[in-house]
Amino acid sequence: MGMKLNCICMAAAMLACATASQAQQTQKFTAAKHNEYGLVYSLPTTHLRIEVEMERTISKAGPYYQYAQRYLSVNKPIVEDSQSWKLKSVSVTAYGVPDEENRYLMQLKGGNGAFLMMTEDGLPLSINREAVEENVPKRPAKKKSEPTITAEDLVMALPGELLVSESTAKRAQIAAQQIYKIRESRTAFATGEADQMPDGEALKLIMAQLDEQERALMALFCGRERTETVTKVIDYCPTEDVDREVLFRVSDYDGVVKSDNLGGEPVYISVEITRQGELPVDEKGEAKKLPKNAVMYNIPGQARVTLRYDGHDIFSKEFDVSQFGIDFGLDPSMFTNKKTPNYLLFYPETGAIKEIGTVTVQQ
Repeated sequence: MGMKLNCICMAAAMLACATASQAQQTQKFTAAKHNEYGLVYSLPTTHLRIEVEMERTISKAGPYYQYAQRYLSVNKPIVEDSQSWKLKSVSVTAYGVPDEENRYLMQLKGGNGAFLMMTEDGLPLSINREAVEENVPKRPAKKKSEPTITAEDLVMALPGELLVSESTAKRAQIAAQQIYKIRESRTAFATGEADQMPDGEALKLIMAQLDEQERALMALFCGRERTETVTKVIDYCPTEDVDREVLFRVSDYDGVVKSDNLGGEPVYISVEITRQGELPVDEKGEAKKLPKNAVMYNIPGQARVTLRYDGHDIFSKEFDVSQFGIDFGLDPSMFTNKKTPNYLLFYPETGAIKEIGTVTVQQ
C-alpha cells in the first residue's frame, strides 16, 4: 500500500538531491539507489483564490473652491476630500496547497531513471515526463493601478505673483485671470490669429501645454478627482456545504473589509457539493484494491461555488475539489517497466490524473 508519512526526514533527504528547472518553478527528483528508490510528495488541498477588483475614486478639494462661482461660474466644485469604492468584478480560481497530513512515499524500485517533477511547494506535477508549462501553476500577476495626474505635477502653470501672494482671495483672483489668459492664447492659436504661428507638431505641443496648464489651474477651484483600480486577494478553503456565508464586505468608504465589519455590504459565498469522489471499480463493479506501494493520486469531488452581492449572483462555477474526493493509487511498476514505462501528469490543484500514457523509449 502507499505509505503515508508524518515525518519529514525523508523529504529533507530528497530535497538535498533536487535539481531546479524551468526558472525555479519546478524541481526534478530521480528515484535512485542513494534515496532507496523512494520519493516523497504531498497531495494537495484545493483552495480558492478569490480576486476582488475594486474601483476607488479619490476626490480632493481645491484651495480656492469658495471662489469657483465668483471667478469661473463653476456651480458645484469639490468642497471636501473624500473617497468612494465600487465593486468592479470578482474572479475565482482553484489552486493546490500541500497537505502536510497527506504525505506519501512513492517506491520506484529498480527505477530505470524514473523521476518525479514537483512544484517548489512540493506538489506533484508529473512522473517520467518533464512538466509542460500549462501544467505548472502560476500565481496571478498583480494588477497595476491606473495612472494619476495631480496639479502639483503642473506647477509651471502658476504665475510667480500667485505663489508669493499672502491673500487667498488675491491668489484666487490671479489664478482665475491666468485661466482666462490661457483660454485667449488657445483661441488665438486655434484661429490662426496669434502673432507668431508655429506649424505642425510645434502647434500641437503648444496646445497640449496650454490644456495642461488650464487643467492644473482649474483644479485649484474645482478640485481633483482620480480613479484607480485596487485588487484584493482572498484565500478560501472549502471544507463542507455552505449556504450564504459572509465572505467579506464592501464599504463605500473603506473598500473590502472583513466579514464582521458591519459598515459594509456583505458578499456571500455558497458551496454546494455536487459530487463526492468515489473509488474506481473493476469489471464486476466492485471497488478496486489499492496496489502495494501504490503511487497515490486523488479522485476529486466537485462543488459549485457561488458569490452573491447586492441581491445578485456575481460568480458561479463548479470546481474539482480534492477534499471532497478520495485518494487512490497506481501500481508503481507501471513507471519502472524497462520496455514500456508509463508517464503521468497531475492536476496540481487537486492531485488528480490529468494524463497517462507510454514513454517513448530511445533504442
